[in-house]
Amino acid sequence: MATQSEMACSCPICLEIFKDPVVLSCSHSFCKNCLRNWWAEKPLHVCPVCKRRSSRDDPPRNLVLKNVCEALMHELTLKEKPPAQTETLCSQHLEKLRLFCLDHQQPVCLVCRDSRTHNKHTFKPINEAAQDYRDFVKKSLEPLKEKLQRFNQVKVEWDQTAEYISVQAKHTERQIKEEFGKMKEFLLKEERARIDALRNEAQQKSNMMQQRIEPLSAEMAALSDTIQATEKELRSEDVLFLQNYKASVRRVQELHPTVDPELPPGTLIDVAKHVGNLSFNIWNKMKQIVSYTPVILDPNTASSELLLSDDLRSVKFEKLDNVTVLPKNPERFQGYSAVLGSEGFTSGTHSWEVKIEDNLEWFLGVMEKSTPRKGEINYGYWELWFKDGVYRAYSPPSIDGVLSFKEPLQRIRVHLDMNRKKLSFSDPDTDTNICTFTPAFIERVFPLFSMAHLMQLKISPMNITAQVEM
Repeated sequence: MATQSEMACSCPICLEIFKDPVVLSCSHSFCKNCLRNWWAEKPLHVCPVCKRRSSRDDPPRNLVLKNVCEALMHELTLKEKPPAQTETLCSQHLEKLRLFCLDHQQPVCLVCRDSRTHNKHTFKPINEAAQDYRDFVKKSLEPLKEKLQRFNQVKVEWDQTAEYISVQAKHTERQIKEEFGKMKEFLLKEERARIDALRNEAQQKSNMMQQRIEPLSAEMAALSDTIQATEKELRSEDVLFLQNYKASVRRVQELHPTVDPELPPGTLIDVAKHVGNLSFNIWNKMKQIVSYTPVILDPNTASSELLLSDDLRSVKFEKLDNVTVLPKNPERFQGYSAVLGSEGFTSGTHSWEVKIEDNLEWFLGVMEKSTPRKGEINYGYWELWFKDGVYRAYSPPSIDGVLSFKEPLQRIRVHLDMNRKKLSFSDPDTDTNICTFTPAFIERVFPLFSMAHLMQLKISPMNITAQVEM
């Protein structure tokens, strides 16, 4: 096991003793090359541990820590020097063990070599065999070290996700309380019921995260113990090493990497379930007129540069300086500034209107459930989009269809007919059709919203007086 001194002098990224350490303004230190490589894969220069943004792109060297690490490395080097080897004798002939039988996989003496037990067997000198198998075991350890490093990074992200769930729960609870604050005293019972549901989900999902983090920590500890125990055997005397190497190999191979752990879909709080269409659902019990929005945005799908309103009815683009570090849950868009509606459709007809106004670049449409959310998206969505002053109808991999209008559009109505496999866009101000798709939907589709400038898209509410038929 690593000593406290080694742990205190270990880089959180590579898990090795610091090499040329630098210190960030948040007081966390890292190897200079490790930090440079980490930042090369990130859009913002934030601390890999606390995610606080660094005030400098070239952080200063931590000279005190550098001196401490060099002294520790010198001490460890002296400890790792192999002790003077003592010769082990053959238990049967009391002769020196000078050879290694490749057939029986065991050290033997010269008398053993000439015995009938080892007739026609192949032998190697002890030192050559020991070096060969040491190299094999060292190579077998590399995947375990890489796996431990990946698990360490995953655990950091999962710890942050667990914290984010708690923040989500508190923020959602505040939204619920504010909404209920607008109502009368007799609505308190409904308020309590919804907060209890939120807290139960938050507790369940927090417990789920803890249940996943605990076995991950245990597996990381097991990997660390195996690595250190095997490395200790590698430093042992040749004969002792060869006598135990099969057990070492078996122990290492049993822990070889399989599949890295991942968060399952639905890890985060289902915010839309608790606050989406809240007034409408309460009205359904109160039998009064309320404002109803046909599409509620799902914050768990929103890319980091998009900011959703508390009521989940509008979205705006934020400057990169204000981007929030969000969990990398499977539902979230990465590399594409988009957000989905919280509810998907497999049947029926559905309509929603979006206020466009003076946005410079926007995308509206629908996306299939299985369409990837990371990187460039080349299939599985149908949209109307506006960029560089040009309107286009687009459904990859088909070529864009350019559209023209006398006046700029201020609002867009999206009408989805899943039964007839029809998606249409129209201008509600002039009641004219813009374009129509006839896609062969084969799975659930979700409303899609995207933008790339500092403006806002807002879903218009509907004033209704009749109960919605399911």
